[in-house]
Amino acid sequence: MFKLKPLSTEAIPGALEKADCYRFLNEPLEAESICLDILEVDPQNQKAWITLLLSLTDQFGRELSRPFSRAREILNRLEDEYCRFYFDGIICERRAKVHLERGGPGSGHLAYEWFRQAMDAYETAIDKRLAGNDDAILRWNACARIIMTDDGVAPAQDEAGEHMLE
Repeated sequence: MFKLKPLSTEAIPGALEKADCYRFLNEPLEAESICLDILEVDPQNQKAWITLLLSLTDQFGRELSRPFSRAREILNRLEDEYCRFYFDGIICERRAKVHLERGGPGSGHLAYEWFRQAMDAYETAIDKRLAGNDDAILRWNACARIIMTDDGVAPAQDEAGEHMLE
């Protein structure tokens, strides 16, 4: 095994910028690694926790279960209550979009359920936001528009109610 080399505390601001750049370049594994290096020397760094969470959600299209579980665990590390609800919404929304992209039987119903969970989290975040921060409203509206415009995104029908009487 290798012993990882520690990052200097002076390098943290630049490392955070690099992590963001790697996310924008669609290289979430590199962003994840940088965040883990930052958190090794500064375990309370909220920006690093948020960037790590987002880099994990960026990986949902490749693999869902491991990054989803890890992203959910990180919510408990976020100190701000608004952030916990807002980023829980992001996690659910991105999971919904993965179900839509993958398609297959029931994918629209799964996407609907995850969009609704995202919207519930955004609703709570809206109630906890600071004046002028309408990010949760923008995300809630985006989820609502997808549900309203994509006929395949709908709640699952009650199977028992669909059977015809003999």
